[in-house]
Amino acid sequence: MAELSFNTLDNLNPAGKRILLRADLNVPVKDGKITDFNRIERIVPTIRELSDKGGRVIIISHFDRPKGKVVPAMSLQPIAEALATKLGKPVSFAHDCIGPDAEAAAMSLKDGEVLVLENTRFYPGEEANAPDLATALAKLGDVYVNDAFSAAHRAHASTTGVADHLPAFAGRLMQAELTALDTALENPDHPVGAIIGGAKISTKLTLLENLLEKVDVLIVGGAMANTFLAAKGYNVGKSLKEEDMLDTARQIMEKAKARNCELVLPVDVVLTQDFIAGAPTTVAGVADIPDGWMALDVGPETVTLLKEKLSTLKTLVWNGPLGVFELPPFDIGTTTIALEAARLTKAGTLKTIAGGGDTVSALRHAGVLHDMTYVSTAGGAFLEWMEGKILPGLTALSRTLERTIPI
Repeated sequence: MAELSFNTLDNLNPAGKRILLRADLNVPVKDGKITDFNRIERIVPTIRELSDKGGRVIIISHFDRPKGKVVPAMSLQPIAEALATKLGKPVSFAHDCIGPDAEAAAMSLKDGEVLVLENTRFYPGEEANAPDLATALAKLGDVYVNDAFSAAHRAHASTTGVADHLPAFAGRLMQAELTALDTALENPDHPVGAIIGGAKISTKLTLLENLLEKVDVLIVGGAMANTFLAAKGYNVGKSLKEEDMLDTARQIMEKAKARNCELVLPVDVVLTQDFIAGAPTTVAGVADIPDGWMALDVGPETVTLLKEKLSTLKTLVWNGPLGVFELPPFDIGTTTIALEAARLTKAGTLKTIAGGGDTVSALRHAGVLHDMTYVSTAGGAFLEWMEGKILPGLTALSRTLERTIPI
């Protein structure tokens, strides 16, 4: 990916200014209750810094998928209340994100106060990046701060359109994400390794091909490893695999060899005949998988091999679990390697950058979510960056640099 430059909050004096802050408040909610406060907690430092310095903080965000219509169950008001608790100060709420109510709420803010506007996706113009919506949002602020890396892969009105109208800055969370990703792939300490798991090669083909150009060791786990094993001629029983991707898997292995990238596959696996918790299991080498059995985790010899590989690395990028970690005992491989990566990270010998929804859940399951160098809460944006794609939200920030005067 081409190097991009941004203004950060170091270039901004927020005192007395209306700060239009694009956050990601799209948190998981079940039965009306927030089940994961991670994204709210991570936006707090930026809000607090802007507020403490006298900024008038106006937060915009999407939530869920109302498809351009007002859906009361998808209002950001409960999220605003949770944010106030985490922030430790009052947060007001406007029942619209543009128009008279939003403008009145924004204009009435005093220095240091915080306001959350209603779900931007209540308007169809948000996902269409409609110029009129971007203009109406920009009218609310004096400057624009984007702290939603997790939405940076979307060319929406609140992520790209607004940046064409206001001086634009990266928030602290955005800055931290970009610094971590730069450490991972753009300017890493070598040797660099990557753990890539998941069900299908087809969903991570671009990622795998991009990583072949950047890493020294590529570890493939999860069900996609079965496709690679099948491509090498092994019988994988009734394990999940992609028959139509066998040639592609062979091509990836050839490219890895040509680029001197070591591609590491499981050497043994944990097998079962029934996809249920507590089902009888056995361990077999990858050359000895019997018919009627399926591989749901890497085996103990593979775990030992991967621990040895980690000990040789200085940088590790992780996206995707090694097995079906949600279903004991098939969490052992992922958890053991997570604990080892955390140990090496805490010892200062390894920088570990992880991201993706399943990866975050697996690291939380292993109890090491906060022991890695950096864990990204961005799903699609993290993956697209890893694939080497240009993210519209970042391009929008970068292209405003020339005309943005630090204020």
